[in-house]
Amino acid sequence: MKLRKKYNKIFITGAGGFIGSHIAEFLFKQYPSSSFILFDKITYAANMKYIQSLISKKNVYFFKGDLNNTKLLKKLLNKVDLALNVAAESHVDNSFGNSLKFTKTNTLGTHSFLESCRINNIKKIIHISTDEVYGENTGKAFNEKRYLNPTNPYSASKAGADMIANSYIYSYKQPIIIIRANNIFGPRQYPEKLIPKTIMSFLNKKKMTIHGNGNYFRYFLSVQDLCSGILKIIKYGKPGEIFNIASNKEYKVTEVIKQIAKILNVDYKNKTKFVKNRPFNDKSYNIDCKKLTKLNWKAELELYKELPKICEWYKKNKKNFKKI
Repeated sequence: MKLRKKYNKIFITGAGGFIGSHIAEFLFKQYPSSSFILFDKITYAANMKYIQSLISKKNVYFFKGDLNNTKLLKKLLNKVDLALNVAAESHVDNSFGNSLKFTKTNTLGTHSFLESCRINNIKKIIHISTDEVYGENTGKAFNEKRYLNPTNPYSASKAGADMIANSYIYSYKQPIIIIRANNIFGPRQYPEKLIPKTIMSFLNKKKMTIHGNGNYFRYFLSVQDLCSGILKIIKYGKPGEIFNIASNKEYKVTEVIKQIAKILNVDYKNKTKFVKNRPFNDKSYNIDCKKLTKLNWKAELELYKELPKICEWYKKNKKNFKKI
């Protein structure tokens, strides 16, 4: 689907990471004549290889930098008409031991980004958040009007960013749209999240660790479905709106690990071990995305059908993660 609306210059933060690189690729196909500015700090979870083919294009430019470098952001955002903030510290486990880093990147970094956008009078701003800002939910799905109730330092830092975005919508009349999505899966994800960590543990003949009793549930959304949802929102979303993006199927953590073990021909019982739980571990995040489905969007890719291809990608790209 090619969009009729033209964006002369598109700016994407976190473009060297798992989600950001997929979004950059996806949007480039939709806007091949637009200029793209890809921005990333290139931390441990990012890789320049993921965007190498993009930055070889004459209309794509890469800049390495920190979200908190407001001076640089102000300069790079000049004459940009679509800006997406994808950059984030996102691993919950890490946030318990290094919570200040998460606040600096996710909350203060977002503030720096939004202020730089305001100064440059950006026409459309997309901020990528998370379903975790709503907090634990095992009952009726939360819609976009639900109050925020984060339960860990990561989700709190993202909720803080959402509140700052909200203040910019009301105080400065900024054209910001907030997107809150499920756990994202797909190739390129750094092996600290459940799916890639399980795959790499099994490939390296190590035991996969499971928090507590493993009796937790998650909704998993394909990175390609996320991209198609973002595209719908870019096209039809209005300033100040919030959109949930969600899959319609919930998975038990231990069942996902068992499925990966089956694909890789690994003995689940012998290659897993239960470890001490997180200080707090949400049982489930159930969110409603009827608002987005009304724009004729739906999740197309199902986790278990995609897992064999994802496992194959990690087999072929083990060298990307040698330092783990």
